[in-house]
Amino acid sequence: MAKRAVPRFVVTGRIPGPAVEMLREAGEVEVADTDAPLPREEVLELVAGADAMLTLLHTRVDDELLDAAGPGLRCVANVAVGYDNVDLVAAASRGVAVTNTPGVLDDATADLTMALILAATRRLGEGERTIRSGAPWAWSMSFMLGHDLRGKRLGIVGLGGIGRRVAERARAFGMTIAYSGRSAADPEVAAALGAERLQLEELLASADVVSLHCPLTPQTWHLISASRLALMKPGSILVNAARGPIVDEAALVEALRSGPLGGAALDVYEHEPEVHPGLLALDSATLVPHLGSATVETRRAMAELAARNAIAAVRGEPLPTPVPPPA
Repeated sequence: MAKRAVPRFVVTGRIPGPAVEMLREAGEVEVADTDAPLPREEVLELVAGADAMLTLLHTRVDDELLDAAGPGLRCVANVAVGYDNVDLVAAASRGVAVTNTPGVLDDATADLTMALILAATRRLGEGERTIRSGAPWAWSMSFMLGHDLRGKRLGIVGLGGIGRRVAERARAFGMTIAYSGRSAADPEVAAALGAERLQLEELLASADVVSLHCPLTPQTWHLISASRLALMKPGSILVNAARGPIVDEAALVEALRSGPLGGAALDVYEHEPEVHPGLLALDSATLVPHLGSATVETRRAMAELAARNAIAAVRGEPLPTPVPPPA
């Protein structure tokens, strides 16, 4: 099928202005004027005839959506580092490239992760709720004690770009680093971080804080299960700024209620935006609404990288950050 003289770009939700201007300089652009997920019927209508789609993480890219776009579709540029919302097999079967936005959000997400670690270990959420509730309180030697980070072990599940930056920040607080993952980290990276590679079960059993930074795949769904939560050190903290379904949320509630966990700090949820009511009832759970990459600078960089991917795809140029097709 011959390409149109002017390519059509479709964006499934609002993104920062500079990225939209980049697309307009390269072709026709239609942007869904909403921050909320579009009804499915509207998404299917919006993408019809697109040469490239910029999709947000709440857009489900599957056979139905790809067929609605039509045979001229060349690229799905996901405005996120994760791409669990995209059916890679369905895209590959149609010759549609998939891209994501790695790297540009690593620092923002690592900052947020470190904030969650501090909030959980120093009981900041509980403290703020105490103040806002108007409940009486007074300083004392035993009031709302937390734990130091210096000398504690941080266990990182997935020592990729974000995981490495979390490790760098944690080392500045005096923590030691262990990690688990499908493959060993670059030896120079591991040496610079003083990071010891462990099997997941050994990491869970030995870390004071466990922070999740692996992608959501069929293999990592409920990776942190009831049986693995039971392995964790008494009083330890679980942090998740990756994807909610990596953790069995019901099992997490029980581990917080009855042990061994001392706390959890979550930026993502299994059935997002719904949150398990058991978590809402627990002071030991620190909960924030998916803020990992939520800075002005990072969201702009993510959108611009997605736009560069989409433009490269319609021009037949090398893609800046392609997602490898499924094996």
